[in-house]
Amino acid sequence: MSRLARLAAAHGVCTSYDPAPGRTLQVPDETIVEVLAALGVDASTPDAVRDALERHAHEEAARLLPPTVVVRAVSRGGASPPAASPSAVRGGVPPLPDGTVLRVETEDGRDLDWGADPDADGERLPLGCHTLHAEAPDGRTARAALIVAPDRFPALEGRSFGLLVQLYSLLSSRSWGMGDLADLADLAAWAGRATGADFIQLNPLHSAVPAAEGETVDPSPYRPSSRRFADPVHLRIEEIPEYAYLRGEARARADELLARAAELREATLTKDGRIDRDVVWSLKRRALELLRTVPLSPGRHVAYCDFLAEQGQALDDHATWCALAEVHGPDWRSWPAGLDDPRSAATTRARGELLDRVDFHSWLAWLTDAQLARAQRTAHDAGMSIGLVHDLALGVHPSGAEAWALKDFLATGMSIGAPPDAFSPHGQDWGLPPWSPDALAASGYAPYRALLRELLRHTGGLRIDHVMGLFRLWWIPEGRPPTEGAYVRYDAEAMLGVLALEAHRAGAVVIGEDLGTVEPGVRGELAGRGVLGTSVLWFERDYDHTRTPQHETPQPLEPQDWRADCLATATTHDLPSTAARLSGDHVRLRHGLGLLSGPLAEEQTRDAMETAEWISHLTRLDLLPEGPGEEEGEIRGIYRFLARTPAKMVGVWLPDGIGDRRPQNVPGTWDQYPNWRLPVADGDGRPVTLEEMVTSPRLRDLLETVYEELHGPRECRIPAPGQQGGACEEGRAEGRAEIRTESEGHPGRVSSGDVR
Repeated sequence: MSRLARLAAAHGVCTSYDPAPGRTLQVPDETIVEVLAALGVDASTPDAVRDALERHAHEEAARLLPPTVVVRAVSRGGASPPAASPSAVRGGVPPLPDGTVLRVETEDGRDLDWGADPDADGERLPLGCHTLHAEAPDGRTARAALIVAPDRFPALEGRSFGLLVQLYSLLSSRSWGMGDLADLADLAAWAGRATGADFIQLNPLHSAVPAAEGETVDPSPYRPSSRRFADPVHLRIEEIPEYAYLRGEARARADELLARAAELREATLTKDGRIDRDVVWSLKRRALELLRTVPLSPGRHVAYCDFLAEQGQALDDHATWCALAEVHGPDWRSWPAGLDDPRSAATTRARGELLDRVDFHSWLAWLTDAQLARAQRTAHDAGMSIGLVHDLALGVHPSGAEAWALKDFLATGMSIGAPPDAFSPHGQDWGLPPWSPDALAASGYAPYRALLRELLRHTGGLRIDHVMGLFRLWWIPEGRPPTEGAYVRYDAEAMLGVLALEAHRAGAVVIGEDLGTVEPGVRGELAGRGVLGTSVLWFERDYDHTRTPQHETPQPLEPQDWRADCLATATTHDLPSTAARLSGDHVRLRHGLGLLSGPLAEEQTRDAMETAEWISHLTRLDLLPEGPGEEEGEIRGIYRFLARTPAKMVGVWLPDGIGDRRPQNVPGTWDQYPNWRLPVADGDGRPVTLEEMVTSPRLRDLLETVYEELHGPRECRIPAPGQQGGACEEGRAEGRAEIRTESEGHPGRVSSGDVR
């Protein structure tokens, strides 16, 4: 192994990768040098490589403790909470010199002196983020963050089903041109009470980077400005308490904005209508400026002050970035000298000069947090055992608030993506800066912990986009193509440990999006810890050839052979809807966009054969009682199939219940297709409001089918169009609302206790 390869390995940089089984490619030396530079390691010359290796060896030999120590807690049985023993902590660090004294400062302020005897009994450590101190006999001292994490993530009892929806696409007769948090609460109330659903999985609600002058905002929820704070574009203006107290000219201006919002909504709800986020936000921002003139009541004022104190520096940074972006544009990398540093004197002065705007954006974060909390409470009150499932994007926009505030924890000059594979022969560059693993470890994973804690405030579940990124990410040096990247490894034990700790504290189930290229052993590690995977029907085939002869194309996997620890779905936001898949519309769409890899006729034939194979599979399993050839029946058959797998969670793509043929996002396109801008529509492309959806016989039949496959018949059924009432009887059990069914209670609850 060359010196450069040894240096790369010492810092977690992989010098080769396997794009396909049995095929290994080497990473260019130039890439390795640039990736190491982003990690603070000079490898630009042979002498620099030699010096870096020697320095690394010396530092490792001299160091008593790593920057962060992660220990899995074990349960002592009975009602005792899991905890870590002194011997477990000693086993979690590199060998220490004999006689090294250990002391722990717990996160609740206690001081535990464990002394130098590794076998001596000592007080066990509870779950949490503590500080470990070590003192060696030769006088060396060290301290490290000590994370005591649960061995497993919160688990579901029984099975559950829910809806998958992109919130912006869910328009009601009251929303302002795109779905909002009041629409979400209404959907949760209906879905929980009327259908027995246990969760609603959402797209990321992260705050977006505002548009520069003359441009439009990036609509992708996966390239946010900040993942910690939700975007106020999701606010329902009329449900902000101060709205009721507008008077005089302010009331007249608010009424005018409300009328314009109604016009925008009606335009969006026409056939082939598009969501215009920029116009929506322009109207809402003007309304919010009016609302800000209404003084807060004493109770709301102290609640706002409490929120400011609770969020602290993170909110101040976010609001400061938003205020500076209003003045200097949304890319902090082009701001005047000094403002690129959130801790500089120039930024402190600017914050003072813009204090009113900083407070405005802090107030928006508070309002949004309150409506998110209401949506989750509504879901629980409706009987949902999980409620909202939020989505954590893999990264952030390089010009946004999070990249500005946390730039010391991100790798400068790097972007994450994917290496070449069968899906994308040229690789992918997602334009997102990666976490720096060394900086994370040195901080005790503080920014990562804070991010997770905030996202889990008002949720019963969290989806982790590209969960493989907890193990390794494909780094691409700026200016290089995706083919010239390299994998960089993260401390998966630490990343998973922090996630397990925060999920445990929130009582939230965690779902990992593990589609695509997955390193061997990753799915097993995630399943062993209790992280659910993601299984999509069209991709689940007998690749192990347990039922298919080796020389034949893998057949669709039998339902009983699916993994249980997963969210089973028919599609995702990046894939065709089920109606488009069955009809072949998705092939014609990709042909029109120039995305097919072969002639149209060949692609259509291949697609038709695959679809026919699945329909034959469903027919053989008696899942199509209406017979093949009828679209609604075939979609119900697909979801019957999903419900008959052992999957812990079954997700129903809400547009499938209406017959929508349009994907929300077509990977590989930018302005060729209206990605992230389509309202939910019927099979003819006519947008459908929330009020119309909940009275749709097609949606009603689909959701009843899924519920009955999972739990048996319900005592009451979803009201038919035009019917009033029909809500199921409610009861209370252990402080939570439940819908009573003919089976025992309402299965699918999170076993770690009430989800807060």
